[in-house]
Amino acid sequence: MEESSAEPPDSSGTQSNVPHLAVKDVSLMLESQKTEDSSSSVSRAEDDSTLLNAAPHRSTTEDNSKSDSSNAEGKSKSSGLCFTDGKRRIDYILVYRKSSTQIEKREMFERNIRAEGLHMEKEASLTNSDVIFLKLHAPWDVLCRYAELMNIRMPFRRKIFYKHRRHKFMSRMEKRINKFRGFLPRKPMKFTASLPDLEEGESFTAPFSRSRIHHFIIHNKETFFNNATRSRIVHHILQRVKYEEGKNKMGLNRLLNNNSYEAAFPLHEGSYHSKNPVRTHGAENHRHLLYECWAWWGVWYKYQPLDLIRKYFGEKIGLYFAWLGWYTGMLFPAALVGLLVFLYGLFTLEHCQVSKEICEATDIAMCPICDQYCPYLRLSDSCIYAKVTHLFDNGATVFFAVFMAVWATVFLEFWKRRRAVLAYDWDLVDWEEEEEEIRPQFEAKYSKKERMNPISGKPEPYQAFTDKYSRLVVSASGIFFMILVVIAAVFGIVIYRVITVSTFAAFGWALIRNNSQVATTGTAVCINFCVIMLLNVLYEKVALLLTNLEQPRTESEWENSFTLKMFLFQFVNLNSSTFYIAFFLGRFTGRPGAYLRLINRWKLEECHPSGCLIDLCLQMGIIMVLKQTWNNVIELGSPILQNWWTRRRLRKDHGLNAKSAFPQWERDFNLQPMNEYGLFDEYLEMILQFGFTTIFVAAFPLAPLLALLNNIIEIRLDAYKFVTQWRRPLPSQAKDIGIWYGILEGIGILAVITNAFVIAVTSDFIPRLVYAYKYGPCAGQGRAGEGCMMGYVNASLSIFRVSDFEGRSLPKTNGSELFGEAVEYCRYRDYREPPDSAEPYSYTLQFWHVLAARLAFIIVFEHMVFAIKTLIAYLIPDLPKDLRDRMRREKYLIQEMMYEAELERLQKEKNERRRRGKGQHKEWP
Repeated sequence: MEESSAEPPDSSGTQSNVPHLAVKDVSLMLESQKTEDSSSSVSRAEDDSTLLNAAPHRSTTEDNSKSDSSNAEGKSKSSGLCFTDGKRRIDYILVYRKSSTQIEKREMFERNIRAEGLHMEKEASLTNSDVIFLKLHAPWDVLCRYAELMNIRMPFRRKIFYKHRRHKFMSRMEKRINKFRGFLPRKPMKFTASLPDLEEGESFTAPFSRSRIHHFIIHNKETFFNNATRSRIVHHILQRVKYEEGKNKMGLNRLLNNNSYEAAFPLHEGSYHSKNPVRTHGAENHRHLLYECWAWWGVWYKYQPLDLIRKYFGEKIGLYFAWLGWYTGMLFPAALVGLLVFLYGLFTLEHCQVSKEICEATDIAMCPICDQYCPYLRLSDSCIYAKVTHLFDNGATVFFAVFMAVWATVFLEFWKRRRAVLAYDWDLVDWEEEEEEIRPQFEAKYSKKERMNPISGKPEPYQAFTDKYSRLVVSASGIFFMILVVIAAVFGIVIYRVITVSTFAAFGWALIRNNSQVATTGTAVCINFCVIMLLNVLYEKVALLLTNLEQPRTESEWENSFTLKMFLFQFVNLNSSTFYIAFFLGRFTGRPGAYLRLINRWKLEECHPSGCLIDLCLQMGIIMVLKQTWNNVIELGSPILQNWWTRRRLRKDHGLNAKSAFPQWERDFNLQPMNEYGLFDEYLEMILQFGFTTIFVAAFPLAPLLALLNNIIEIRLDAYKFVTQWRRPLPSQAKDIGIWYGILEGIGILAVITNAFVIAVTSDFIPRLVYAYKYGPCAGQGRAGEGCMMGYVNASLSIFRVSDFEGRSLPKTNGSELFGEAVEYCRYRDYREPPDSAEPYSYTLQFWHVLAARLAFIIVFEHMVFAIKTLIAYLIPDLPKDLRDRMRREKYLIQEMMYEAELERLQKEKNERRRRGKGQHKEWP
């Protein structure tokens, strides 16, 4: 589970680390300070290698740090993390095949790489002579130069004003960690020795500057820039190196697209396994530590080490796991309340008057639910379904719907606060995304048309207004067509349900024959699930086609467009049949003797005698369980099987153990690359689950509990996949979860509307309420209890004369096998006049009362919930008070530093003038 769920969102920092304090270019104000003053205000820090390779109880002296650092270099040399000299660290790997035809482009690209100052070394693959690994290393001067250009923030001065709070925070964390020791030693230990990055959090950070390098805390040039930062710098360089003469013939991405290079990735920091127990010897590297304290299935109940995830995989992936953990933590109260609603229905089941009346109605004959083959039914045969319906449709349903609408708002508002804390702690407050380069496809399409970029002042390809919007119209038409395909698939499922209900009613097996409607619903849901999974494959190809047709200018525009299409397609595909069951099933069937028919042939499907909610519960339960199980199996099983097959092939062809005998670059190359669309699949899966959890939650209170159980598995599954089965993705920065937040807000609004309609239209909450206050025994008394519901079932069923049946609807049996004599009158769910009245089968006054109450409930419910959501959003500030205080305190300290620096400068000038004055006085004759 995510660590942030354990404390309020406005806590002083993340629980896995002490926060980084971001400062706006403070180093500009400290230029006049002396190196001695800067270095004397800080204490020595242990580098990453020291913390990772030392025993659990480590010394912080400089000698021990150097010794452990040399041990780390020895391990790096032996594990394939360095060049052949054993000193220069491998920061990036490029892979190409000698048989590739793009030799000239690749050679020029590599010459320009050398010109940028990067060191290169080539090595042939041990398993394929055609594959060549190009190892890249960035020396100190290159790292400094590009760190300054990229405005990478680095620690430059120790903080002392939060020391007291930090010690309180760390002591609290030590007690908690020692309580749930898993990867730590048996003996209680200092928490700072278990995770390697806490010392960084004690420093101010500022954009790196070579001219003020003496202000930064540099104990070891080899570890000053961590591995993730080094890889990001090298990737930045590779994206701007030319491979041909021309203003736009540059960038590693283009070379990957034209197959000049087969792969490009940073290396993992060694193996995630170790021969030595981590409890006694400590973790050997960050990957090993992540596996032991995060990705290993045995630590499913522990907090996520977010700062370590961020350092190893970058802020973008760190924010995904922070959001996933926050969502999972927030599901706890939702799952608890949903379970209580379900238990409330279970405990009040024996006192439910409606269920009692249905179970005791052995003499009431219900009209057949299909033509000819469906027999008459006793109302008491629906006893079990009526009881199951009460578990989900009871007095607590409305409260739970309101609670979930408020929960969704609280979840999003507190996530904004949590994100603000993380952005501040991770130095992302002042980070702005760089101006993206133009996509090669856009550039090739519109290279003949150029205009001046208003930001950079350089000419760039230009897409005309008419061309852009004509493409958008075609793309929107494609989206509309695919939505029609979904509707056609739902229509096919409807036809299946209409046909098979008669087939199951004539089935030879009594169990199926007696439960024909439930069997129809169950098989239809399974078929619908298969159709959903098949259409998802088609949607991905169509979304790619339409997005490329639009010709987005940059990668972020392409990603946002593709995300919206895929979400819309999959959301409609997943929920269309659920919307049909919730709002259309049994609503437009007509009445016995005057049924509405499909293509003038098939009678539309009716609800079960106990109501339509049982069908909606079955739909949601089966789809949610099957889809989540399928996703987890495919998500983890696919890379595991592919990696297993690769290892098996290598052992068979070369007689080597691919896991231990090969260098790190070879082992990483044999792993699976990260998904083509990055974190898209992970976000999409969780967003669709969020929709399922909130949109129809009034009909299925156990949805949050199922989501919670799945997410507890999902966190470790994703962690295991990232750490063990995938190549290390490029660490990249991001300030938030991007377009997904807007989608979450839209789902929250849709959830309020759909839950209002589910309660008003699908459930029997409103008809029961109208009966209790207007038509029941307690009418006019202003109260509504179970005693006031006596006679409700009889009042909600209309009477039909069997002789009025159409010829094709008349059942083959007359009901004598159930009631001992032929049935003359049967009952059906509706509010209509009896056949002997002045206006037979017309709507009764109770029908109009119920309809008016439903419309009034929808309006009142929506306005009330939206008002509560707006009030909550207003009352919860986006920034925690503690964070605002820290930012103000920091601003105050910056002013103090400026004042002290100015005083020091003035004092220095005064002393210089005084020294010069004394010198001139001595020279005076």
